[in-house]
Amino acid sequence: MAAARRYDPDRRQRIIDAAIRVVGRSGIAGLSHRSAAAEADVPLGSTTYHFATLDDLLVAALRQANENFARLVRDLGVLRAPPAGLAAALAGAMGAWLAADRAHAELEYELYLAAVRKPVLRPVAAEWSRALEEPLAARTDPATARAVVALMDGLCLQVLLTDSPYDEEYAREMLGRVLRE
Repeated sequence: MAAARRYDPDRRQRIIDAAIRVVGRSGIAGLSHRSAAAEADVPLGSTTYHFATLDDLLVAALRQANENFARLVRDLGVLRAPPAGLAAALAGAMGAWLAADRAHAELEYELYLAAVRKPVLRPVAAEWSRALEEPLAARTDPATARAVVALMDGLCLQVLLTDSPYDEEYAREMLGRVLRE
């Protein structure tokens, strides 16, 4: 008699969360269906059922990582800031994101930058930019919105790559220059 299949509606999400933990601990090179399955405590077949390829799993992990910053921006009401306060609100959001969990910020950028070598991740990496550019463009214009997102990316990368502290006042000033505040 065959064993009854266990209903597990959260399994796919547990696998994504496990993949993110594996990447955080071992880097992208350490991620495999097997390592994700072991971390999620699910059978290997579950990972290949939900994610036919490792790239599919990386796409899901990056998409989830993208959502973390977007959620923070929404939760802080950054895009509802008054026109003269947008630079300060954006600088504050970056500071909150970097201060919340540096290891998680590093992990999110590792997934984001993996798109340099994995073309399948590029559209997902671009989703992050568009998710911020589109509402910013409604506040400024498309070219300025792209410049703001590029500056934010650069500022975050500098902090993560140089181990220097985040300078919110500097970020606010530079964002203000781009936004012409």
